[in-house]
Amino acid sequence: MDELLKMSNQEITRLETMQRIKEKRLTQIEAARLLDLSVRQIKRLYRAYKTQGAAGLVSRRRGRPSNHRLKEETQQKVLDLLYQRYADFGPTLAHEKLTEQHHLSISRESVRKIMIAEGLWKPRRAKRPPLHPMRQRRACVGELVQIDGSDHAWFEERGPTCTLLVFIDDATGQLMELWFVPDETFFAYCEATRHYLERYGKPLAFYSDQHGIFRVNQPRPLATTPGLTQFGRAMQELDIQILCAHSPQAKGRVERANQTLQDRLVKELRLREISDIQTANAFLPEFREDFNRRFAVTPRSSHNAHRPLLPTDDLDRILTHQETRTLSKNLTVQFKQTIYQIQSDRPAYALRHAHVTVCENPHGDVTILYQNQPLAYSIYQKPARQADIVDTKTLDRQIKTPPSPAPNHPWRRYGHHLNGKPIQEASPHDAD
Repeated sequence: MDELLKMSNQEITRLETMQRIKEKRLTQIEAARLLDLSVRQIKRLYRAYKTQGAAGLVSRRRGRPSNHRLKEETQQKVLDLLYQRYADFGPTLAHEKLTEQHHLSISRESVRKIMIAEGLWKPRRAKRPPLHPMRQRRACVGELVQIDGSDHAWFEERGPTCTLLVFIDDATGQLMELWFVPDETFFAYCEATRHYLERYGKPLAFYSDQHGIFRVNQPRPLATTPGLTQFGRAMQELDIQILCAHSPQAKGRVERANQTLQDRLVKELRLREISDIQTANAFLPEFREDFNRRFAVTPRSSHNAHRPLLPTDDLDRILTHQETRTLSKNLTVQFKQTIYQIQSDRPAYALRHAHVTVCENPHGDVTILYQNQPLAYSIYQKPARQADIVDTKTLDRQIKTPPSPAPNHPWRRYGHHLNGKPIQEASPHDAD
């Protein structure tokens, strides 16, 4: 009776099987099939049962420490490192650092158990099954790229809050582009998109939220707006489709990537003592490569849907803020409180009331295009009015003077020379 109390359910099942073999109600071959053991093991168990009875089926290792238990010195070293450097890390990330950086031989489950025992990690409940079917990944790389901006304290208390622009491929879950910027703006996305296009080519579509950068959200009367934002217009010129998600859950891949980055990337920046955007952007390629090596999956198709940039895809012109203006009879055009006087060798009547495109690049340099050709101009600063009304998004640009273009900038030669002589630009602080 005492032996039965010490036996596990498996051992009790084996005891019943041995009794049936003894009573000739079961053959050893049938017992082996029933217990999923070999005939040789059944013979060994039956010999132990005949000589020792039920006690012969009880494991002799019960009550003894496992041969695979973690060494005490290893466990102590893990505890010291967890408290010193990885107290707020998750078990998976902590295990990666302990094995890769400190060369400790320990399993991820052992790290998790240690952290739970020390109160450094709280076990999570199993997730409930989703109530809606998961959308299948796209088949090819570059077929759909999800983009989003994550505003977060990436440098914790060491630096200012900034935004990380994230481009992730839907087919592979691969991080295609990461870029830190002060704010989520049109020019910030243009800069990150330029990096993407020059590295991989043009994807078929970008999948984003309904931010005003990607979609016109203000209802306006018909025929008063082209229905495209500046970013939408630029992507249309590059033949890249813009798709906007109906809800955050619809673009869950990039949302989940943001959560992972807010955990892993923040800690990597802390370990490397990085606290500014410029240094962080220099580190991102290394982080992106390591992240993709760990988490990217193989696409269903080996076809790459990216298309190369064409010679006509002038990114310097396309990735600018563009507005259409009509020239006055004096060949002047106004843009952001500045009057531009067109200088041309053509007769004045040839350009009166002509439609021109005013392009402003991220540095504040302005180019005026007529039939995709730049026009020369001179600048007349409009006098400031009292109590100008501006919105918060353009406040900084209203009080800061944009830097002058470099002497060898390709746009510099347009608009700053007339009849072979340089034109003196008026200072923003000079009176007209």
